This record gives sequence, C-alpha cells and structure tokens, in this order.
Amino acid sequence: MVVTISNKKEFLILFLGDLTIFVVSLWLTLLVRYQKVPSGELFLDHLSPFFIVFLFWTLVFFIAGLYEKHTSILRSRLPGILLNTQVVNSAIAVFFFYLFPSFGINPKINLILYLIISYVLIIFWRVNGLNLFGFRRREKAILIGSGEEMKELKDEINSNDRYSIKFIASVDLSNLRSFDFKSEILDKIYSEGVSVAIVDLRNEKVGPILPNLYNLIFSNVKFIDMYKVYEDTFDRIPLSLLNYDWFLENISRSVHAGYDALKRLMDLVISLALGIASLVFYPIVFLAIKLEDGGPVFIAQERIGKGNIPFKLIKFRSMKKNDSGIWPTEGDGMITNVGRFLRKTRIDELPQLWSVVTGGLSLIGPRPDIIDLGRKLAEEIPYYIARNLIKPGLSGWAQIKQDIPPHSIEETKKRLSYDLYYIKNRSLMLDLRIALQTIKTLLSRSGR
Repeated sequence: MVVTISNKKEFLILFLGDLTIFVVSLWLTLLVRYQKVPSGELFLDHLSPFFIVFLFWTLVFFIAGLYEKHTSILRSRLPGILLNTQVVNSAIAVFFFYLFPSFGINPKINLILYLIISYVLIIFWRVNGLNLFGFRRREKAILIGSGEEMKELKDEINSNDRYSIKFIASVDLSNLRSFDFKSEILDKIYSEGVSVAIVDLRNEKVGPILPNLYNLIFSNVKFIDMYKVYEDTFDRIPLSLLNYDWFLENISRSVHAGYDALKRLMDLVISLALGIASLVFYPIVFLAIKLEDGGPVFIAQERIGKGNIPFKLIKFRSMKKNDSGIWPTEGDGMITNVGRFLRKTRIDELPQLWSVVTGGLSLIGPRPDIIDLGRKLAEEIPYYIARNLIKPGLSGWAQIKQDIPPHSIEETKKRLSYDLYYIKNRSLMLDLRIALQTIKTLLSRSGR
C-alpha cells in the first residue's frame, strides 16, 4: 500500500538521519570545544560511549512522537518538542557518564555545547531533510467514496504534507448523477498525471463507474481500498465498515496463542514488580483520603472482562461515592480534592496492578467498562461488546490516541474504532508502542 510503504521509508530516513545528526553534532562539539579539528582517536573515544546514548535518545524521540506519521508533529510545534527532548536527552547523557565514570569523559561543558549544536542541526534536518531527499514529492491521487469518513480522510491527507499522496479530485458516490464522470474526472486524471485512485469498492453505488475505472489500469493507475488507507492513516477501524462479514474476516480467524502466552508472562513479571514497588505510596494515599473525608481508602467495582465475564477491580477511592456507571467529569462535585490529584497522577490506578497479577486484567488492552455503563453502551452502539473479545488492560490503544476520555456516545464510538484496531492488529511491537506512549502520558500528566 502506497501510504504504508511511504511511512516505513520515512521512518527509516528520519531514524538514520537523526543518528547522523547526533554523530555530526558530536564532531562539531569537539571542534568548538578544543578549537581544532578533532583527531580520529579523540572522536572515537567520545563516539563509542556516546553511540550507546544516541540509541537511548532515538527512543526518547519515539516516545515524544517524532516518528509518528501524521498531524501530531507539525512544523510549528517542532522547535518546542525538540527542545524538550534534547533537554531530556542531555539529562540521560549526564546520568550515563556519571553512572559509568570509567569512560573518562567529563560531559559538563561538552554537553552544553552539544545541546546547542545538535538542537540547531536537528531543527534544520527535521524541517528540510525529507525535502532534500526528494521524499516529499507527493503522488497525485483521486478519492472516490462517500460519507464522513471520506471527508475526514481527504481533509487529513491534503492538509498535511507528510503523506506521500495528495488528492486533486474527489467523487462523492452519493451525488454521482450530478456530474459527468468522464469530463470532470477522467480528463483530469489523464491531464494531470494521476497515479493513485483510492476507492470505496464496497459501496453499492460504485458499480456504474467500474468500467471507466477498469480502463485506468492500462494507464498504470494504482487502486487502493479507501478503508485500508483510512485504517493506516488514523490507526482505527472505520465504523461504517463494520458488519458481520468484517468480524468473520478479521477477528474470528485471529490466532495469537504464542503471543497471548508471552504477554501473560510479561504481565505477571512486570505487574508484580511494579505492584511491590508501588506499596510505598499506600500509606501516603491512606492518610490523604482519611484526612479529607474519613471515607474508605479503596473502592471495588465490577467491570466487564474478557468474554463479558465480570471481575472485581480495586482502585484508590477518588470519588465521594460509587459512580454506578455514569460519566464523571473533573469539574463535578463527585470527585474529591485528593481524588482529583490521584486521577491526574494515575496513582488511583496503582491497586489495579494486583488485578493484572491475578489475571483479570492485562497491562495493555481495551479499558474495562463498569457493568452498568457497559450494558448501556452495548444497547446504543452496534458491535460494542466485540471489544470484550480479549482481556481488558490498564492502558490501551484508545487511551494513547484519544485526547480526552470518552464522555459521550460519539466519543465512545471513536474509542471502539481504536479498540477494534488493536484487537485486529495486536502484537508485542504494538504493545511496546502503547507502553512507551503511556509512559510519556504519565510523565506529562496528560490524558487519562
């Protein structure tokens, strides 16, 4: 698929380019620091330990979203994001060199110079690098489909030059009779050198123009399913696509026995270690909750687990009473003052680690609904219970993708589209990506 392939190439170019900038910045730092061309021995003495640090720095870039494929990284935001990541990277380097003093490198002055030089070079590279490689030359495309998802896809791709295609024309199949397909579309395709056609081939109204589209094959036009491009672009399943056939094709045949076993082992080891380490917070939280209102420290909620089987979830109490399946907001009177802090820092969720140990919960997976709320949503949203096909998790794909937790039916539908994407594509690499993005969220105290 053209979008997917281009994204993989872009990731590789950005990753190798970042490493190159890190190395060049080190050489320039030594040049400025010692006011002469650094010898090969001096450069290699610094490069060997620094290269280990560079690998950690690219991991920080990944967590910061600097390898994401769409609008989270716009040019106007790049300077601030890169400055923050470089500050973090410098702290990592200082920690590394003091932790391993045997390298014999004093990072104090060098790192200050390095931060300045690498920041300037990385800004230049990230703004202009892909253009220099000719990577941003976008293929001309047409979009044929209908509905909100078609409009959403068109707006996203045409407003962001990080994509490898650009729509020069679009056809709304619901208004197919209102224009001459040949004169308004085919002539434009031939005159402007369109090389990609993204089509909703599942739409019943596409039938009348299929003969014209067939002829485009002989003009080397590539055809791509609109829904596949949508899924690759937004990392979620288009809800208009959902029907029984989709689940039979994409979900029922999924076999993840080896992955599930390894994931359970990782859940057990990590949650047990974190659960023991988190015990240090328990006395502090206990005192804070008791001092505020004297109520219970913990709250037990019945949540919907794998296979729609209920399980008990334990949390630090952050509300004055059990919400019983409603959507609380940070501004209402149900959340206590201590609870607001616990929610913001995610400390209220620490007892859930023991649910991971006992097996009712996983570290990564769709967030489990309270019983009453889950039943209400299942009545109003088609195929909603499909998210319970796998074990729920402490954090999930929807949690790192949605800016705010769902407090409405429409927002919950969007969460479902992310959950189904995860169920379809789940893997250890995707779990690692979610874990790293969750760490970023925790450190920035954003999201929920």
